[in-house]
Amino acid sequence: MSAYKSIKQLSLLLSENKIDVYFGYFLKPVLFGGLAAWLAKVPKRIGMIEGLGQLFTDSENGSSLKQLLLRKIFSIQFKFIATKLDYLIVLNKDDKDTLSKFSPSANIQVLGGIGVDLEEFPYVPLEPREITRFIFIGRLLKEKGINYFLEAAELIKKDFSNAEFHILGTVDLTAKNTINTALLAKLIKNDVVLHKGYVNNVSEYLASSSVFVLPSYYREGVPRSTQEAMATGRAVITTDSVGCKDTVVNGYNGYLVEKFNSIDLAEKMKLFLTNLDRAALMGINGRKLAEDRFDASNINKRLMGYIYD
Repeated sequence: MSAYKSIKQLSLLLSENKIDVYFGYFLKPVLFGGLAAWLAKVPKRIGMIEGLGQLFTDSENGSSLKQLLLRKIFSIQFKFIATKLDYLIVLNKDDKDTLSKFSPSANIQVLGGIGVDLEEFPYVPLEPREITRFIFIGRLLKEKGINYFLEAAELIKKDFSNAEFHILGTVDLTAKNTINTALLAKLIKNDVVLHKGYVNNVSEYLASSSVFVLPSYYREGVPRSTQEAMATGRAVITTDSVGCKDTVVNGYNGYLVEKFNSIDLAEKMKLFLTNLDRAALMGINGRKLAEDRFDASNINKRLMGYIYD
């Protein structure tokens, strides 16, 4: 079905059901659904973009020609649709700045994160232990920085036998940007990393970890996994990049590292290996930040405020 037909059908559906509020979540529901809601004269139209994703994610080599072309197409669509929304909600200021260039008159609001259930991810004190356990949670794709996590783990294991590296997430062999499977297999065989695959008890794994690591260069909104780690009381190492940097006050609840830099990542990991008390203190600070910035109950109230203003 073409985009035109989809928009037309959705517009008719919204009109027939006399919808009062349209809330589009992610890029296509914002662009196509927002247009359909405007055509249907829905009284309140709201869009939410959690992150600019693959389209705005640059590799070490910069932007591809295809990306630049698609961004141009997106900017034209967005410039028209954004002004038809009462609110467009994003999670970080960088996304607001980027989108405002395409449509300066759009009413773009920064939410700051979708939040985390602080009861589902309760604070768990980091007890003294001989093993320092670093954990990666997420899709095992290059953009999430998993290959840099593997490289850093291999570097550290040469000098620190008390370091463990746990990976939660499935391998998608159909994805062009999947993890370096050869390196993963080698490191598993050599007892450098432990790959747990998909799990449904993430909170338990976080509680048993020492430090959460996300070396992502993906165009994040505000990573949910990092918020969950902070709520649990775990120090965070992540990149000084869009979305990720909004979760860490450098030196307070963790460290920011350069994108595409496994050596910098390894050096920051070593700071915890030589002083686990640092991880415990930063974990306490992280919980405070989670309570102040990422409490889902407070964020949900703010979201509802846009609907009932």
